Amino acid sequence: MPQTVTLSLTPKQAADAKFYTLQAARTLGISDRDVALVRVVKRSVDARRGRPKVNLSLEVYVDREPQPAPVHFDYPSVAGRTPVVVVGAGPAGLFAALRLIELGLRPIVVERGKEVLPRKRDVAAINRNGAVDPDSNYAFGEGGAGTFSDGKLFTRSRKRGDYNKALQTLVFHGASPEILYEAHPHIGSDRLPRIITAICRTICDAGGDVLFGHRITGLHVEHGRVRGVCCGTTVIEGAAVVLATGHSADDIYMMLHDAGIALEPKPFALGVRIEHPQALINAIQYRNSSEMEYLPAASYSLVSQEGGRGVYSFCMCPGGFMVPAMTDSAQSVVNGMSPSERNSPFANSGLVTEIRVADFEYLRPRYGDLAGLAFRREIEMAARRNGGEHQIAPAQRATDFVAGRGSSSLPAVSYIPGVVPSRLDRWMPDFVSTALRQGIATFGRRMHGFLTDEAVVVGVESRTSTPVRIPRDAATLMHPSVEGLFPTGEGAGYAGGIISAALDGERVAEAVNSYVK
Repeated sequence: MPQTVTLSLTPKQAADAKFYTLQAARTLGISDRDVALVRVVKRSVDARRGRPKVNLSLEVYVDREPQPAPVHFDYPSVAGRTPVVVVGAGPAGLFAALRLIELGLRPIVVERGKEVLPRKRDVAAINRNGAVDPDSNYAFGEGGAGTFSDGKLFTRSRKRGDYNKALQTLVFHGASPEILYEAHPHIGSDRLPRIITAICRTICDAGGDVLFGHRITGLHVEHGRVRGVCCGTTVIEGAAVVLATGHSADDIYMMLHDAGIALEPKPFALGVRIEHPQALINAIQYRNSSEMEYLPAASYSLVSQEGGRGVYSFCMCPGGFMVPAMTDSAQSVVNGMSPSERNSPFANSGLVTEIRVADFEYLRPRYGDLAGLAFRREIEMAARRNGGEHQIAPAQRATDFVAGRGSSSLPAVSYIPGVVPSRLDRWMPDFVSTALRQGIATFGRRMHGFLTDEAVVVGVESRTSTPVRIPRDAATLMHPSVEGLFPTGEGAGYAGGIISAALDGERVAEAVNSYVK
């Protein structure tokens, strides 16, 4: 059996495999010549007490000891088995499909968007201020919003399912084994597309189907039980339907609402993207350490209460860039991501405040349970009106935003379509802009240098989660009034991020198995 050693090292020492191998051998009282393999099982950076330290947990294998086998999965053939329709090819839908295969059911994944390669061309067109295809963009297509996301794999949902298995599944499909031991695992926007494609290939090789270009227009219901979905005049049948459509599929919520299927308004969060030079964030977080070259691009996690309303950073992207995340041309929506090397000169993060159901209650008489969607769309359209042409986004220097004054110029940003000066504090709802301004001021006091003329806020970051929940029974995970319908993932209101959505998709697949069998 391997022995485990924990070391606290300087960044330079932790970057030297020979050094930490020798230190591990000395700690165990053995010769380094007897060490067959040293495997990192956990790595984290601690910069809280001045000089940064890197904590390494290592598994040490000595000669003649069996070494760990590479991650591997064998998926059985489900050709000809009971079909289950999975709506949406994002993390929740794809992991639900993989689990269905493991359970002997045949998934039919139905995705409104395109495969990765043609989707890349559509995303590139958006970045060039071209047309926004409502079915093929940063939110819709093979892999959903996860494909072109930052690929951060942190989750607080470990109790929902097998977190390590989810990471191993990604490694099996092409992710770096480093995600198995990093404290904050990250794949990278440059590597995610081929991993998603590999997952879809696994589904098809096992006898399942992945159908692209199929927008759902209705549920196929017989005698009160869902028997499939409708794509225009085409009906795709299955023993159950897993609804994993993501948080931007407004038309799905409208379809369910129009069909009289119960929905629930829920709180969400909304705000801006804030971007700094990455070198500034490194200097703040690593306290100008002389060994910063051996450390990853620094990140931060911030939270405060401002006037009784929470303000917090969200989806922080060190060494990353901002992207246009709208799903139609009437909106201005921004998001962030990082490549695997996190080597961009910029650091960006969502900076959002909580939106309560009471905040959009005034829209309930007109929109009912979809009032949150209407509220979100109002702000996204206001951002579009106050931005530039096409995807050019409204922006303001962080210091001007906090002080309540206009920006006569803007610093360089990573947002490829471009930005234009705008008084975000004037056209955003007052309670939103007030909370954000106070929050940024608070964060500036906690992180000296955070509030600076070099920082810019860009609008709007509005797709943190859905303002609508599709209800489900706590025991069966089925919609309480529609037999055979299983909502899952971010779009249903039960997850937030790649891994939590994946785990929820697996749970729902297990519930479907119990229902079908």
